[in-house]
Amino acid sequence: MPVDQTKEWVCAVKVGTIWTEPNSAREIDNPGISNPVLLVEWLEALPFKERLALCNEDRVQTQLLYGEPVLVEEIKGEWAKVVAIWQPSKKDSRGYPGWIPLAQIMPAEQMDFKGTARVSSVKAQLWDLQHNPLLVLPFNTILPILSEDGIYYTVQTPHGKALLSKANAQFATSVDQISKRCADDAVTLGENYLDLPYLWGGMSPYGYDCSGFSYNMLKACGYLIPRDAGDQALMGEEISIDDSSLWKKGDLLFFANDEGTGPVRHVGFYYGNGQLLHSHSTGKTVEILVLVGSKLEKEICAVRRYAV
Repeated sequence: MPVDQTKEWVCAVKVGTIWTEPNSAREIDNPGISNPVLLVEWLEALPFKERLALCNEDRVQTQLLYGEPVLVEEIKGEWAKVVAIWQPSKKDSRGYPGWIPLAQIMPAEQMDFKGTARVSSVKAQLWDLQHNPLLVLPFNTILPILSEDGIYYTVQTPHGKALLSKANAQFATSVDQISKRCADDAVTLGENYLDLPYLWGGMSPYGYDCSGFSYNMLKACGYLIPRDAGDQALMGEEISIDDSSLWKKGDLLFFANDEGTGPVRHVGFYYGNGQLLHSHSTGKTVEILVLVGSKLEKEICAVRRYAV
C-alpha cells in the first residue's frame, strides 16, 4: 500500500520491536508483536535457543519506545516498513530501518507542544486524565508536553492526552536538547540495570543489547549517538587504546574478534579500575567485568569519548 513517506507515525505500544522482515517473527514471538504488547510473557517464555536466534538468524533489528516517531515507507498486509528517525544508522541516512507490526504504530497527531518529557526513572506509570492507570512507560520514553501543573505533565500520547508525574520525568525542549550530563552520570544510570538479561536488539528496561545499552544511557545524558556499536566506534573523541591511563569512566570501549582486528562486535562503558560495565550477550546480563584475564581484554579495538 502506498503511504505518505513524509508523515510521521509513532510507536503505539510501550516497546515495539523492529524486525528484519515481516516473516522474521515466529509463532513463539506473538506476545511481542501484539497490541497491547506482552513483553514479560514473550521474554519469559523464550528459551535460550530461540532467544539466541533473534541474533544468529538476523530476525530483530532494534526496538522503539512508546511515542517514538518513525517514517513509514510501505505497508504490506499487517506489517509496515519503517525508519526509526531517532536512531542514527549507516543502514539509512534517515535512521534505523526494518519492519514492525502495523498494529504497533499509528499516525502522529500534529499539535502545538511546550517541550518534551523524558521518563527518567526505570519505569513510570502513565495515567489517563481521570487518574486511572493507562500504561507503564519504560526509561527514556519521550512524549510531547501539552501543559503542566505542580505535579504532572499533561502529555500527548497514542492513547490521547495523559498524565505523567514530574517526579519520574525530565523536561527538554526537544529530543536533541536534553540537558548534557557528565560521563559518570551515564555509568550511574547504567548501574540501575545490573543483572538485567541481555536482549538482542533490546532498547528498554525489559532487555538491552550492548549498543542499545550505551545508546540509551548516553541519550539520557543528552548525547544522541548512533544505534549500533560499529557506528558508535566511528564517532566521538578518539582515545588511545594503548594507554589505559587515558581512559575515563564513561568512555566507550569497543571490541572485535581476532584480537581486535575484525569488525566491531561489542561495546561497553569503561567503569574505571580496569573494569567494564556492559550488557554482555544472550544468556547473560548487564554486569561489571574485570577486563584483565577476560576474553575481551585482547579484543579492544577502539575507545571513544562522547561525554566528559
